[in-house]
Amino acid sequence: MFLTKGRLLLVDDEKDATSLLYTILQKSGFEVVFFNDPLLALEHFKPRYYDLVILDIRMPNMNGFELYRQIKGKDNRVKVCFLTAVSEFKEYEQYRKEVCPKLGERHFIAKPVSNFELIRRVNEMLTTNGISMA
Repeated sequence: MFLTKGRLLLVDDEKDATSLLYTILQKSGFEVVFFNDPLLALEHFKPRYYDLVILDIRMPNMNGFELYRQIKGKDNRVKVCFLTAVSEFKEYEQYRKEVCPKLGERHFIAKPVSNFELIRRVNEMLTTNGISMA
C-alpha cells in the first residue's frame, strides 16, 4: 500500500496554477484534493481529514482569509498555509492582522514558487507542527 506524506487541500481559483501545484504535490507523495472555487471547497471540506490546507489569498466570492476563518470554524486543528503574490499583503493587511496577529503564526508562500521550494516548505510545515512524515 502506498503511504502518503500527508493529506492536503489546495484552493486556488487559477486552474493552471492549481493543476501544476496538484501535480507537483502528488508526485512528491502527498494526497491532494483541490478546488478552484472557495465556496465549493468550503461546502466539501471534511473536518479532521486534512493535515494542511493551502489557500490562495485573492479569489472571487471569498478570499483566502475568509475561507480560512470558515474552515477553522469547522476544524480548529487543521494547519493552513497561504499562497500569495507579495503585492497582495498590503491589500489584505486587515485580514492578515485578524488571522495572523503574531508574526510567523501562519505560513505564507510567495508566488511564483519553485517546485523544490514548495515541497520543502510543505514538508517543513507538516513536520514543524508535529505531523509525522510517512
